[in-house]
Formats: sequence, structure tokens, C-alpha cells
Amino acid sequence: MDTFYEPFYLFVPIYPIRNERCLPVLAALVGKPNCGKSTMFSAATLVDVEISNRIFTTIQPNKGIAYVRARCPCTELQVRCTPVNSLCRNGTRLLPINIVDIAGLVPDAHQGRGLGNQFLSDIMQADALIHVVDVSGSTDKDGNPVGPGTHDPAEDVAFFTQELDYWMLGIVQKMNLGRRVDLREKEFIAALHKQLAGLGIALADVEYAAAATGLKQAAPESAYLQFIELLRKKSKPITIAANKADVPGADKLHERLKERYDAVPCSAAAELMLRRAAEQQLVTYAPGDGDFAVSKELDDRQRKALDIIRALMKRFGSTGVQQALEKAVFGTLGMIAVYPVENEHKFSDKQGRVLPDVFLMKKGSTALDLAFKVHEDIGKKFIAAVDARTHKSVSASYQLKHNDTISIKAGR
Repeated sequence: MDTFYEPFYLFVPIYPIRNERCLPVLAALVGKPNCGKSTMFSAATLVDVEISNRIFTTIQPNKGIAYVRARCPCTELQVRCTPVNSLCRNGTRLLPINIVDIAGLVPDAHQGRGLGNQFLSDIMQADALIHVVDVSGSTDKDGNPVGPGTHDPAEDVAFFTQELDYWMLGIVQKMNLGRRVDLREKEFIAALHKQLAGLGIALADVEYAAAATGLKQAAPESAYLQFIELLRKKSKPITIAANKADVPGADKLHERLKERYDAVPCSAAAELMLRRAAEQQLVTYAPGDGDFAVSKELDDRQRKALDIIRALMKRFGSTGVQQALEKAVFGTLGMIAVYPVENEHKFSDKQGRVLPDVFLMKKGSTALDLAFKVHEDIGKKFIAAVDARTHKSVSASYQLKHNDTISIKAGR
């Protein structure tokens, strides 16, 4: 648990979502016990969960909704938008994503240690993983408190990926491939995918990893591990959130972690305090901002805590929580924001709502992919698409760009 700040207590989301249409991304907060996952979850969602420095405080996954930001086209197009599946604040579109706080993972969890395989299964249902690491080095490999700087956080990164890889290897080994009649290559790949499909892994990712590693049915365990490592990187990309970066002495450990893993420095405790203070109108602050403004008279305790947070934000540019979420979605996972409309002249849908929806799509997605995302029937009856900004027609194979506004034309 992050205990550096005494928080303000209020648990109402800053941005209440109006509906749950189009929540395509599930991001899981993962890591060992006591690294600050639950604090980060509360900071990102303002859902009230138990936060303590006891091992395995989180048993069942906590679920909530967080937001990532994109520039809303309404400013450029000089229109007043009427969002439906998202929100717009001063030209910034707030896109909802599912987020889940998974129980702490300890070494040898794939063998049942700690809370074991149940939580590895929970982790693998996510599209993207945000590994919350105690960059202050003040918790050991099992999450027990130790002196700051006495544990190397890079070890936590290594053990976590190893746990996932060996757990996935165990699932593949249940196929007993060595005892089966030799399968043709396509049959072998299909069998692998069927075995791993319950983890939300796509056939295309299995094909890619098998081809890249040259995996064969009779390959040794080391070759299967190589295949699984690449498959995990492809299908479950990980963003490292270097939490507790504000703890004295964390700087050197963070620099080493950033150099190796491009970790995002953050303080979940600072972000949680700011969001609660903003709800109480003590400060003016939007998640991801590099500063805040004091709105009301504060007592000495509050002023001191906010001064410490401001110093942190000057060092890192923000508290880092929003940046970690957005790096996971737009960077590591490789998503783009696309705005489908029906009327390319008014940028509206059938009801006349302007820029009503925004979808998160994988980089490389096409106009046809967007049509299917809007509705399966529209995808099947796709005729053409129009770039609403330029009013030029684009083909079904047109690769979408971040913040595109596209009108889909479908037959009856």
C-alpha cells in the first residue's frame, strides 16, 4: 500500500459514464502483493476498494471503468459534439475502458503457490497488462515490507513474465503432443490455438509465433518456451508502471528500470489524493494534467501534502497514472481512436447526434473492419466509405488513422 499521503475520502467518479456501449479494451493491473495495484485501481476509477499492506488484500478481482484521452474532432471541425459512448471535456474525448485489479502474484504461482492458477487465468483474459512495480524497492519478492532500496524491482518484472510463460507452457503440455500421432502443420497450429483459445489468444497470433520460432510438434520444452514467450508478448503486451516513484531513494532504481523496460514513473497515492480533492472542489485538476490549482482554503496538512505532490509532478510531468493507462492502450496495445458517422457533411448519425461514438481500433484496421465494428450487418453490406474531413471516398482496404472520422456506406 502507498501510505505517503493521507487521502481525502470521496468515492464519486469524476467522469460518470452514461452507458457501456463499446468498451473494447480490458486492461488488467497486475503485480506482486503490496506494490500499489489497488491504490492505482482506485485512482484510475475512484471505485472504493480495500487498500492495505497486508498480503492478498485483493482476493476477487476489482472491476471498474477508467478513461483514456484523445483529441475530439469537434474543435477542428468547428462543431458541437453530442457524445454517446464517451465524454468530451473542452475538446478532449474521454474513452471508457474496462479495468480490473488482479490479486497479487508471487513466485511459483504457476505451481499453485499463493493464490495460484485462478489469478493467472484472470490475468490472461485481459487485452493488455499493466504491471505495477514497486520502484522504491521497499517490498521483497513476496510483497513483504523491507527497507527502501533493498529489493531490485527488475526482479519483479522477470519473475512475473516467467510465471505467465510457465503457466501457459503447462496448458500446452496438457495436449500430450509427444504421445499423439504426428499432426500436419495446420492441424498442429489449430490444436495449439484450441488449447490456448480460452485465454483470449487469436489464431493469427499463434500462427505468427509458431512461424517466427519455427516450432514443430516434436520440439523440446525449450523451443515451446521460446514460442510461448513470443506469443505472450504478441497477445498480452505489458506496460510497466513504476509505482511509488515519489518515495525517497527511488530515483536510481527507476532510472535502471526505465532504461531496461521504458517504465512509466508514477505515484498512485498522489493521483488518488488529487482526484478525491478535485471531487471535493478543493483543487481544480483533470487526470493527466501536469499541475493543479487550489480552489479553497486548505489546512496545514492538506497544503503540505499538495506541495509534495506538486514537486512530484514537476519532476515527472504528472502523477503518471493516466500516462500509464494511455501508454498501455495507445502505445503498447497499439490502438487508435476512430469516429464513425453516417452523414459526412454534418458528422452525425441517424438521430442527428454529432460525433456520437468513438471506437478503439487496432492500428492497421481498415474501413471494412470499422464497418463490422459498428454492426455485423453493415460490414456484410459494405459498399464504400468516405473520409468526412476531406469528403473523399476510401476503399474497404483503407487503413484507418488515429482520429479519423469515417462515414460507412452500406447496401440494403
